[in-house]
Amino acid sequence: MSIRAVVFDLFDTLVDLRWDNLPVTEHRGKRLPASTLVMHERVRRSRDVDLDTFVDTILEGDRAFAETHYQHDREVPTQLRFSELLRRLEIEDAELAAELTLLHMGVLRSGVEVLDHHGAVLDRLRATLRLGLCSNFSHSETALAVLEDAGLRDRLDPGALVVSDTFGLRKPRAEIFAEVVGRLGVAPAETLHVGDSLRADVAGAASAGLRTAWITRRVADSGAALAKHDGPSPDHVIGDLAELPDLIAAAE
Repeated sequence: MSIRAVVFDLFDTLVDLRWDNLPVTEHRGKRLPASTLVMHERVRRSRDVDLDTFVDTILEGDRAFAETHYQHDREVPTQLRFSELLRRLEIEDAELAAELTLLHMGVLRSGVEVLDHHGAVLDRLRATLRLGLCSNFSHSETALAVLEDAGLRDRLDPGALVVSDTFGLRKPRAEIFAEVVGRLGVAPAETLHVGDSLRADVAGAASAGLRTAWITRRVADSGAALAKHDGPSPDHVIGDLAELPDLIAAAE
């Protein structure tokens, strides 16, 4: 069966998120995102809470969400995460969670790196294929803005951009792959999913009946990662998206 559609992961696939380039701060021997200090200063305008309490309260909320959401591959939207933070701090401010979300996401966006040749790759593919997005990310507005900034959003099917915070479930849940395939109007077996995570992208897409291409450009040791992986092996392994047009042509 020929490939009629390609679905892409976002970070470290279509664009890179260079965590090593993000500003950090040291606190109690731990490295924290610089957004932590920015958010803390904003919260202090509503309540005089010290940094230790602020950090501990974020971590308490994250541990609770781990049990209710993350362990079940349910997404925690960033705004919900910060709403819970404010609830635990006993701060009643309907607008503050949204403000904290934008502050945090602004820092994350500063670590995005665009690969200049990806636009041309997508142009080649979309001449004959449907193209979609299936991303684990906690703020769809930021994910779509990243695509826009990279010049890639208009190269993807606008109705097939699925981000976990609006869908509610995260990869590797089969439901999120079924959603994007359904929006593209193709069969799972006619769809190639491309991503960097063996668990989320390869095992998840395979469980939903899609073909898989594991991209290793940002994988530090692909051999070790594959050796530790106990799920299905990727159908294809690529080092760069530029390999996709020839790979798909050979699969016809």
